[in-house]
Order: sequence, then C-alpha cells, then structure tokens
Amino acid sequence: MKKLSNLLIYSLLSSSILLFSCEEREDIDTEYPTIDISYSDAFPRQCSSIKKGSSITFKALFRDNVQLGSYSIDIHHNFDHHSHSTEVNDCDMDAKKEANNPFLFIKNYDIPEGQQEFVAEQEIEIPADIESGDYHFMILLTDEEGWQTIKGLSIKIE
Repeated sequence: MKKLSNLLIYSLLSSSILLFSCEEREDIDTEYPTIDISYSDAFPRQCSSIKKGSSITFKALFRDNVQLGSYSIDIHHNFDHHSHSTEVNDCDMDAKKEANNPFLFIKNYDIPEGQQEFVAEQEIEIPADIESGDYHFMILLTDEEGWQTIKGLSIKIE
C-alpha cells in the first residue's frame, strides 16, 4: 500500500511539473526570410555574365520579420543543364559538356545579431584558369529560428 501511495504521489508531482513547465510560446517565428535581388545595386541577377580573372561584388538585400541568422553562397557549374533555378525566365545556355576544370565556390557568412534587414556585400574572386560556361549562383538565407530561403540564379562565366 505504501508503494502504491508513493507511486501516486510521484506520478502527480511529475505530471504537475510537466504541466507547469510547458508554457505555450506565442512568439514562434513561422515566416521565411526574404532575398531581394531586384533592388538597384543587387548583383548578380538571372542571366548575368561574369568575366574569368575578375572579382565581382555580390550584393543582395535580406529581410526577416524577427531576426536574420546567416547566409551562404554556392557557385557551381551547370554544364549538364541540371536545374534548381528559382527564377521564371530562362537564360541562353551553351551545349551540354563534361566538366574539366569548373569553378566551385561555397562559403558561409554570419549576419550581425539583431538584424531584421541586412545588405549582404561580398567580394568574390573568379579565377582566370577555370572553365567557361553555364553556372548556378545559389544564395541560401537562414533566419535565427532556422527557416531557410533559397534563390537559384543561372549565370555565365566567360
């Protein structure tokens, strides 16, 4: 009987701790962050051409309803015409080909804490000795809550 009484007390105590410690969060961020490449200084845009052996300045406007987190840039070849473009218009593409010496750039960047709006600006060197052709310029933006937005652009490196 004593064991049953102790078990009952333990169960009631555990239940009440769980009940009172599980507050419902009303401020949960459920909105995706946004990537704006339509503002006047944004680069690149869909179908942009970039010269080998040059440096470019990536610019995009990021926004979130609560707080931005980080972003990454991924530039990789599209010689096989795979698709993850997020843009409506298509670009003129070269014929499909095997990749011999493609450019690959993947880098993550932090956004200063507390930002709801941030203009990303990064210098990117495009080597002279890479293979020309069709590439994807992927922008991945994550907010502080973990929601992610992807912008996939088709570009050409000549």
